[in-house]
Amino acid sequence: MSQFGKFWIILNPAAGKGKAAKQFPKIDHFFRANWKNFEIITTKGPGDALNMARDLPIGENDIVVAAGGDGTCNEVINGLLLRKLPSPPVFGILPIGRGNDFSYTPGIPQDIDKALQLLLEVKTKPLDAGFVKGGFFTEGRYFINGIGIGFDTKVGFEAAKLKIKSGITYVVGALKMIIRYEPSPVLQIKFDDKEVTLPAVLVSIVNGRRMGGSFYMGPEAELDDGLLDICYVEHQKSRIDLLKILSHYTKGTQKQCKGVTFNRALKFHLNAKEGSMAAHCDGETICYEGKELEITCIPGALRLIGA
Repeated sequence: MSQFGKFWIILNPAAGKGKAAKQFPKIDHFFRANWKNFEIITTKGPGDALNMARDLPIGENDIVVAAGGDGTCNEVINGLLLRKLPSPPVFGILPIGRGNDFSYTPGIPQDIDKALQLLLEVKTKPLDAGFVKGGFFTEGRYFINGIGIGFDTKVGFEAAKLKIKSGITYVVGALKMIIRYEPSPVLQIKFDDKEVTLPAVLVSIVNGRRMGGSFYMGPEAELDDGLLDICYVEHQKSRIDLLKILSHYTKGTQKQCKGVTFNRALKFHLNAKEGSMAAHCDGETICYEGKELEITCIPGALRLIGA
């Protein structure tokens, strides 16, 4: 423990539909009682967490904690990786957002008290990151959980429009998209020495296992294997067929479905030959009608405090 310095807690009070703000006193009390060298900084809007993680006077052995949801985690790791530090920065998570999908894979407790105790143990393990170029991010954007292309992203867009304040927004969004059932783009996907071209309704390229609150896009993904997992679904002939496959995603058993393919690689290149791609990384919109994406794994980019 002595090798580690200050805890910097970047807290997004808007996470969890504003519920995260109520956790400030508990987090402050915990650190005052257990680790004197700490500072809690609250964000005021989108982009703040990224700028803080990039610009704060963080020492080499300090620990930066994202207190919020997946969006907060994404901003914090982007800020940390933009610093170009000589060694991988130490990254912790207090999952007090709504979805908290990434924290599921490394087994970080959803209970705030248990998550705080885990931070105090400061047991780190390597954490790969991904890097995507294309769409709104011509210079690139880092991610730690995953990229969704096609159906997954459009569902997210629909879910964001809903006024429902519960965990079923993604399910409702999925049902709306199935009813609409838009044509799938024809994508050329290159990775390693492989190349496929197909009408793809859903493509996931992931480091973590879960996205969308309860959908296991990469059920066998590992955070420290130096590779990203890809799962793609060929366009289904009917809404019922697609619905059956999506039901398997809630259990992570989609590999057994016809038209679903799994693989893993270090680099991917996607090109829309017909139509276009809607894509997100860690919930951050990459493009609405993109044509080309380059995605790369960065092995051991961070050190994660995990279970």
